[in-house]
Amino acid sequence: MSYLHGYSDEEQKRLTEQAEFLEFQVFQDVNFSDAQHILEVGCGVGAQSQILLRRFPKLRITGVDLNEDQLKTLNRRIGSGEISKERMSAVCANAENLPFKEDSFDGAFFCWILEHVPSPEKVLAEAKRVLRPGSKVVISEVMNSSFFLDPYSPNVLKYWAAFNDYQYDKSGDPFTGVKLGNFLLNQEYKQIRTAVKSLYFDNREPLKRENAIDYWTKLLLSAAPQLLLEKYVEQETVDGMKKELAAIAKNPSAVFFYAFIQATAEV
Repeated sequence: MSYLHGYSDEEQKRLTEQAEFLEFQVFQDVNFSDAQHILEVGCGVGAQSQILLRRFPKLRITGVDLNEDQLKTLNRRIGSGEISKERMSAVCANAENLPFKEDSFDGAFFCWILEHVPSPEKVLAEAKRVLRPGSKVVISEVMNSSFFLDPYSPNVLKYWAAFNDYQYDKSGDPFTGVKLGNFLLNQEYKQIRTAVKSLYFDNREPLKRENAIDYWTKLLLSAAPQLLLEKYVEQETVDGMKKELAAIAKNPSAVFFYAFIQATAEV
């Protein structure tokens, strides 16, 4: 499927900024302290990998990703020492057909990846194959219908609808998060738990709200070239969205809300 956000240098930088911005929400309940070697599915440029390695100093990660450009960036980071080569390696592979033997890992981490694959359950089944019994799996995924912004912003909402339509039309799923429990149950994972994680900012935390809107603006604009190229939106809508978001970022009455789902399970 087409990746909604593209693979430009700017997008690769955004992925790192996104991981840093969402670190608290994504990682506050993640615990791989008992794991030694985990699989990261959809490792990309290593944005989440770097956080995992910092938080769990004894952990090793093998990452897999299907895009060679992302992996080139990750391997440059590993080669430069920015990410430890003793603790991180990466393989170009399809997550539905992993090049690993059974019982290769004692944990797995997925973050913003199942929304982009046509068959999430095939990916989860393949991950289960290469995990040892008792391994922990952590998955964070989007639930895009949760997005709320006040004051009312018609261009933002129009663009957001096109953003989600495009992903759905390209065999992704912008509502994957709420389906994680069923996916894991169908693949016979154990100890399945789901939690709602949210970003909720109003004038009690104006700087955090402004930062959230800045992050969201970059996220939305990362898809603009594809959406314009394939005529899902017009330039007028993109320009209107940018103006609305810039105004809302400075509005003391503004409210920003978004929720995603995090699931944990065991093999």
